[in-house]
Amino acid sequence: MKALLCSLFSLSAPLLADPLIVAHRGASGDAPENTLSAFLLAWEQGADAIEGDFHLTRDGRIVCFHDRTTKKLTGKDLTISKSTLAELQTLDAGSWKGTVFAETRIPTLEEVLACVPDGKRIFIEVKCGPEIIPALIKAVKKSGLTNDQIVVISFHKGVVKALKQKLPHWTVNWLYSFDKRDPRDPDKKLPQLLATLAEIKANGLGSSSHPHLDKDHVDSLAQKGFQYHVWTVNEPVTARRFIKMGCRSITTDYPGALRNSLERRIKFPSP
Repeated sequence: MKALLCSLFSLSAPLLADPLIVAHRGASGDAPENTLSAFLLAWEQGADAIEGDFHLTRDGRIVCFHDRTTKKLTGKDLTISKSTLAELQTLDAGSWKGTVFAETRIPTLEEVLACVPDGKRIFIEVKCGPEIIPALIKAVKKSGLTNDQIVVISFHKGVVKALKQKLPHWTVNWLYSFDKRDPRDPDKKLPQLLATLAEIKANGLGSSSHPHLDKDHVDSLAQKGFQYHVWTVNEPVTARRFIKMGCRSITTDYPGALRNSLERRIKFPSP
């Protein structure tokens, strides 16, 4: 079934022009996050890219799951880094979202990569440290996806720096979460962010949405050669604001609904 669904969306189309609509942990508003169900639904809903969270297991495999432990979504408390792939794939990662998703399994990176159609992209968020890099590179190279289809993102400066040292031609963005309680946080943090991006050789910055982020901030990043990406945006009015600022991608829990709303006002290229 997975292979059939993937083939339906593999339409040899060119990569869409920016801004991209990126499905946050897949179409996570409608399906259990970080599962093949959510990723396949994201393609069906017209996402340009999917975003998922990845950890290294005890036996050197990479799995797609947000938290460091599994208790919140599965009810069973396993630490991913101390568990084997076989142990993790006994867990039910879907019932929390509804009985229709019962017995949904935690996917491997290889399974997620295999689901990315031609002309689409994947944002791989590394949730652990640089120890994941050898297995990550091996899985991506075996997947057959092009470098243009791969974007690696991480909050960990060490991961970004180490990966750019090994594969400078890959797109690797650093993540930062602004403090929404402080209206001046973007102004205060921008010099530090620019310095860190340059130090670790990142291609760009992905940040949380902040009401006081503006075009001047995005222009300052662009002037230094850095892309800007935003997460997690579900409201069309906020998405339009970031598009006008020059944002390169918008990560959302509802890729279909957001795209439909934006296309009423903003012309996106056809696939």
